[in-house]
Amino acid sequence: MDAAIQQKIDKWLNSNIDAESKATIQAMSDDDKADAFYKDLEFGTGGLRGIMGVGSNRMNKYTIGFATQGFANYINANVSGEKNIAIAHDSRNNSRFFAETVANIFAANGMQVYLFSTLRPTPMLSFAIRTLGCVAGVVCTASHNPKEYNGYKAYWNDGAQVMPPHDKGIIDEVSKIDSVEAVKWSGAEHQVHTIDESMDEKYVDMLKKLSLQPEKITAQKDLKIVYTSIHGTGITVVPKALAALGFTYVTIVEEQKEPNGDFPTVVYPNPEEKEAMSIGLKKAIELDADILLGTDPDADRVGIAIKNHKGDWVLMNGNQTGVLLFNYVVETRKALGLAQPNDFMCKTIVTSPLIDVFAAANNLECINTLTGFKFIAEIIKQQEGIKNFICGGEESFGYMIGDKVRDKDAVASVCMICEMAAAAKEEGKSMFDKLIDIYVKYGFYKESLVSITKKGMNGAAEINAMMKQYRENPPATIIGQKVAQIHDYQLQTKLNVADGSITKIDFPHKSNVLIFFTEGGDMIAARPSGTEPKIKFYFSVKETLQSKADFDKVDEMLNQKVDAIIADMQLK
Repeated sequence: MDAAIQQKIDKWLNSNIDAESKATIQAMSDDDKADAFYKDLEFGTGGLRGIMGVGSNRMNKYTIGFATQGFANYINANVSGEKNIAIAHDSRNNSRFFAETVANIFAANGMQVYLFSTLRPTPMLSFAIRTLGCVAGVVCTASHNPKEYNGYKAYWNDGAQVMPPHDKGIIDEVSKIDSVEAVKWSGAEHQVHTIDESMDEKYVDMLKKLSLQPEKITAQKDLKIVYTSIHGTGITVVPKALAALGFTYVTIVEEQKEPNGDFPTVVYPNPEEKEAMSIGLKKAIELDADILLGTDPDADRVGIAIKNHKGDWVLMNGNQTGVLLFNYVVETRKALGLAQPNDFMCKTIVTSPLIDVFAAANNLECINTLTGFKFIAEIIKQQEGIKNFICGGEESFGYMIGDKVRDKDAVASVCMICEMAAAAKEEGKSMFDKLIDIYVKYGFYKESLVSITKKGMNGAAEINAMMKQYRENPPATIIGQKVAQIHDYQLQTKLNVADGSITKIDFPHKSNVLIFFTEGGDMIAARPSGTEPKIKFYFSVKETLQSKADFDKVDEMLNQKVDAIIADMQLK
């Protein structure tokens, strides 16, 4: 056993952790001990995420306790006056226990804590922070990760995940907590208060006000909607919200209705995965539904399936849904005379460039940010009172409508997507027809994603080595096209390859992202995940689409182009 790892194990065994945890450590194999203790589970800029279990590199009562004590110390040192904290959790195993642990620690540190009575979507935590005037909040969730994982997301008083300087300050305080004895575990439980269903009513009322064309819903109230919560929190609010809007034909996927941290019907509880949506898709086909929607365990991401131009059911990727959703919001606001000169929307740098194109065509500012909704929330906060935010999103199935919630919100997205489907049906079109219309008008953009997982002790080093190689030896050509520009968001530079000139990227934050642009206008981005041991490669290629009749031919052409790029870069 490595001496440093053994020292960490001994520290835990000689501390005041519970006897069961000590016994678990002693029963572990050397390999398991090494993996559980070779590092401390890092409290990053968004919080914690990891595999549940005993050890310093695991999600457990103690690692969560250290994080919460550090967070509490930062708040007490930097915030004056009354300090209210909101706490939520998802359906994962141990999430309720973790949330109660967090609540008790904050209370023991002199704060008034507002804990949801039972599981609720992550966007409701953001909404509650703003509604209750809290200084901060925490949601215990690992989003769409496999069942072995759990996590801890930290929020600030604007309802967004913590940003500089708070994130670094919290990390510094967390790093100072080095023992079980340094945590105030209990002693003020009377300061933990319950958030009841009245918060649901306020949230749903807010969602109703986001509707642009309620008359379209009234006209198509029997739109056939199939919804699956994939064993997560969406079931607590999505059906209520759709009913409040006026939809009367909503079928819940019964097999996935009950919240369950084992996610028994799926491998990954992620609506990005075809397998996770397969039961819902079967139900949608059986009912000849108009649309299928699925949300992840903490209901901040939504996936949809619709019929294509041939009548076959297809799952939309996150870019396609975003394009449809934002185009609907933009064009509807314009048609209704709601558009204002100071309107703007946001997307991330790896999300479809098509959104930038139709925004510009509609004289609407589209601000690009780094990946992560906290960056979109930061821009909204900076522009409050100056510009009017209407929507934002990223390719990984996350969208935000309006600014009352400062994180991606699958519940609000489900509501607006269903309204969009009703409006299309009222027009005599399918949503896929509307997507093709967009491609004909603005250009056919096709996006794809390759995700490479590098697990274990060496995973992070392997991913860093890949990024280092791309920086030091970038490809000169991709599928025969010269690489024209390289955008490096770590160095914050744009390189024009032809003449070697470099211009600065004017972003307030850095990120380990590289984007290559070819002479033909194709885009390839490389980005290590901030929450998982993965490196992701994003592809966006484009062609002109003259008419709906050419869709299949151009679609196949673009598919072949993406496949050729993946092969050329040796990513599969």
